[in-house]
Formats: sequence, C-alpha cells, structure tokens
Amino acid sequence: MDTLTTTAAMLNTLIYAGIGMVVFVIGFFILDILTPGKLWEEIGHKQNTSVAMFASAIALGLAIIVAAAIHG
Repeated sequence: MDTLTTTAAMLNTLIYAGIGMVVFVIGFFILDILTPGKLWEEIGHKQNTSVAMFASAIALGLAIIVAAAIHG
C-alpha cells in the first residue's frame, strides 16, 4: 500500500466515525424528547438505575444501527 491510499483510508474512517457519532447523539436527543421526563435528571440527580439501564440499552441499539449503516 502506498501512503496516499493509507491516508485516504484513514480520512474516510475519520469522516464515517464523525458522522456516526453525530447521528448517535441526535438519536439519543430524540429519545430524550420522546420519553416522559428528562433522562439525565433521572439518572444523575435521582439515581434511577432502571432509567439508566433503559438509556444504555437504547444507546447500544443506536450504536449497532449506526455501525451497521457505516459498515454496509
């Protein structure tokens, strides 16, 4: 592999990773809007572990979907 190909592959990887993170954050904020109450308030201030487990399951599902979309 030459340097140009390696650089192009690295640039593509960084672009896809950036797009994936943006899509993940937008999806998580949409989830926060659609659920009753505020997720961060429930998790941070009230120490509600069931809400934290729900949010982490949704985050994992979103991450799998974004990774599958990027990977093709």
